[in-house]
Amino acid sequence: MTAGYLGKLFSLDGQTAVVTGGTGVLGRGMAMALAMAGARVGVLGRRRGLGEEVAAQIRAQGGEAMVLPADALDRDSLLAAREIVMRQWGGVQALVNAAGGTKPAASVGEASDVFSMSADAFREVVDLNLFGTLLPSLVFGETMVKSGGGAIVNISSMSASRALTRVAGYGAAKAAVENLTRWLAVELARRHGDSIRVNAIAPGFFIGEMNRALLVEADGTPTKRGKLVIEHTPAGRFGVPDDLAGALVFLCGPGSRFVNGVVVPVDGGFNAFSGV
Repeated sequence: MTAGYLGKLFSLDGQTAVVTGGTGVLGRGMAMALAMAGARVGVLGRRRGLGEEVAAQIRAQGGEAMVLPADALDRDSLLAAREIVMRQWGGVQALVNAAGGTKPAASVGEASDVFSMSADAFREVVDLNLFGTLLPSLVFGETMVKSGGGAIVNISSMSASRALTRVAGYGAAKAAVENLTRWLAVELARRHGDSIRVNAIAPGFFIGEMNRALLVEADGTPTKRGKLVIEHTPAGRFGVPDDLAGALVFLCGPGSRFVNGVVVPVDGGFNAFSGV
């Protein structure tokens, strides 16, 4: 085994990757990581302007990228995006399902109780995270199967395996994403062989658009809840997008060719800590 061989295991040269939710904080970081590992990256999201910013950032670093305006919950728009990728780049070898999020009404506020939570908002959060993972997997996974295989990486959360206070709809939705990850991994491998794999990453606490006010004050210092999170994270800090790069590139590349159906925590030790 040579250094050159090991380098190839963690290289995405010649591959095409699509990142749903590629305009979000974590999606943007993951799109950049894939590009820096050598992949051509399709930045898929509803906000074309932000997609152009991400693609321009990738190109400024010497990478190759295109914007794919599409909604992860709209199969027709996903099919149109797939057609664009196929026409320009010929195939897809990696799909990262980073589209997701939550709504305040699908959580339990500090001054309220569970009985006041909106069932409609809960359903919307489940749709966004679960069906926003399923539909792109069906659309782009079909292409992978027909063109020789690939890797699907879903984005879960610590709230999937740990019942976090106040976080209701999001935790339930991400738990479903983890079950879907394992089911798809088994189903695709048994039907189509080991050339296609499905895994997930479960990030710990990262500052994004939807949780910023919950975790940090306007001056950047942790809120009461943010301090509690850091106290239960052995690394002693929130995650930053670059912290996901290593696990992501590994799961998308040939170095993980015998890894299937797993959920990799990237959480600074949060999941391992008992609190005492």
